[in-house]
Amino acid sequence: MALKIGVVGTGNMGQYHIQRLATSISNAQVVALSDVDVEQAKRVAEAAGEARVYSDGHQLIGDDEVEAVIVASPGFTHEEYTLACIAAGKPVLCEKPLAPTTDACLRVLDAEAGRSDRLVQVGFMRRYDDGYRAMKASLDAGHVGSPLLMHCAHRNPAPPPGFTSDMMLTDSVVHEIDVSRWLLGQEIIAATVFTPRRSSLAAEPLQDPQLVLLETDGGVLIDVESFVSCQYGYDIRCELVGESGTVALPDQVGVRLRQEGRSSTEVPADWRSRFAPAYHAELQEWVDGVLRGEITGPSAWDGYATTAVAERCVEALETGRRAVVDLAERPELYD
Repeated sequence: MALKIGVVGTGNMGQYHIQRLATSISNAQVVALSDVDVEQAKRVAEAAGEARVYSDGHQLIGDDEVEAVIVASPGFTHEEYTLACIAAGKPVLCEKPLAPTTDACLRVLDAEAGRSDRLVQVGFMRRYDDGYRAMKASLDAGHVGSPLLMHCAHRNPAPPPGFTSDMMLTDSVVHEIDVSRWLLGQEIIAATVFTPRRSSLAAEPLQDPQLVLLETDGGVLIDVESFVSCQYGYDIRCELVGESGTVALPDQVGVRLRQEGRSSTEVPADWRSRFAPAYHAELQEWVDGVLRGEITGPSAWDGYATTAVAERCVEALETGRRAVVDLAERPELYD
């Protein structure tokens, strides 16, 4: 039996999910789309197999045929639509962020926390990447001993138009925030942001690169290099240092070419080519989980905690000082 899915938002991310659901995800059927740009939604619907089109996400969520919802609209709408899904009792995969502020995230937590089961999953797809999963398995098995340090890099060839210094933290480093919490099973309690000399290739007034230092409640230090104007490709790195060894992401997919005295491999061009298998696994496991009646992916608590850390990173960037992360009490639903 196919899960009947509605997708709110038909921009780049919405279309990316819709294409996968329509072509490669088992037991899934896109039955409804919504977007404020109705004509665009109609064009996407035709390519996806004639799904119904709405101009308002609330109409889609209220459609009796829609059994589960993907929210891929702009971040400022995520709280509104996720709350509507909870009120309707429909499972929802909400792209990151869960909401752009901690107060908004807490309202989602409050709405869901009184339930006996989860409805909300947040789109932190790196948890579905084979490399990160192998790292976690190795760490959990004790292969490198107790963790001490993590070294991360998040490099983009060039930022999209309008990208700001704050967005380097809230849109890029946010992925390292979530995946480090997941790998370590620890919460982040403080953040400091250092600003080296600006790259001459960074558009004014973007402070690029940045170096973020995160501290966990287990005493692990995490450094994250964020460099969105690196020019050469999309390069994601992560190494965990333990007491008796290290574990790191492998070299990226692709052949190694040896030619004319040189050895080289390709660097992914963007997030689509780097994390395509992870997005596929995320969607398939979400669909399978909804059909079983069990949501197991990143929770609303994960969305809240990551937004809370990102907010403190922005504070640290603005003040030049260490910022303390003060999380709310964790509801029992997320234990």
